[in-house]
Amino acid sequence: MPLKAPFTDALRLYFVETGELSAFAVRFFREVFKPPFEWGELLRQSYEIGYRSLPLVGVTGFIMGLVLTLQTRPTLMEFGAESWMPAMVGISIVREIGPVITALICAGRVGSGIGAELGSMKVTEQIDAMEASGTNPFKYLVVTRIVAATLMLPVLVILADTVALFGSFLVENTKGAVSFQLYFNQVFENLEFGDIVPATCKSFFFGFAIGLVGCYKGYNSTKGTAGVGLAANSAVVLSSMILFIIDFLAVLVADIFYDL
Repeated sequence: MPLKAPFTDALRLYFVETGELSAFAVRFFREVFKPPFEWGELLRQSYEIGYRSLPLVGVTGFIMGLVLTLQTRPTLMEFGAESWMPAMVGISIVREIGPVITALICAGRVGSGIGAELGSMKVTEQIDAMEASGTNPFKYLVVTRIVAATLMLPVLVILADTVALFGSFLVENTKGAVSFQLYFNQVFENLEFGDIVPATCKSFFFGFAIGLVGCYKGYNSTKGTAGVGLAANSAVVLSSMILFIIDFLAVLVADIFYDL
């Protein structure tokens, strides 16, 4: 019996959390198309989420390209296949590594930031004050952040892919004297339309999940100031889990599409 009760409580908590998050998403879709539209706040959030994440995403992408090439090159050289390095790195980064790593980085930076910001506003009753003044806090605080995250993450993914490929080129140029034109010609010759479109589409869902979970955790924060830290932490954990689920479903759908 002592083992059964914690399992039952965890299962109940899982279904409650799933239901509340789904209701939160439904409310977002109901509010996003209703005027008035908060264009100023949307632009500000796009700046905060997109522009301020550029240095971190750029450095991460550059190191990702360097490490992937340095780790893979010796193995390909054993089989005399080092000429396949640009194609292998290009496909790996564009299809999978770039979108997923960038989304995880943004889940840590953006998701926790949104959760902490809205959580502090919740516990200090700023959201209640907005409701009392006749303002729609959900539309101003939540809708703008989710839309900004959804729109900005694909841009960050494209940046990370570009910088990662450039980092990979630097290794190939140093180790194998491969020219810039030759390297990127091989990359783009092996990349297909079916490699780029699924990766770009799932990055929109990644951004939506990060914004949704961060806003949900912060907007429903409780337990005073301690709840702010809890909201930020749980936003990162939950959004990271959802990212892996979305990635698995995207790969599964893409695989079915390729078979057809």
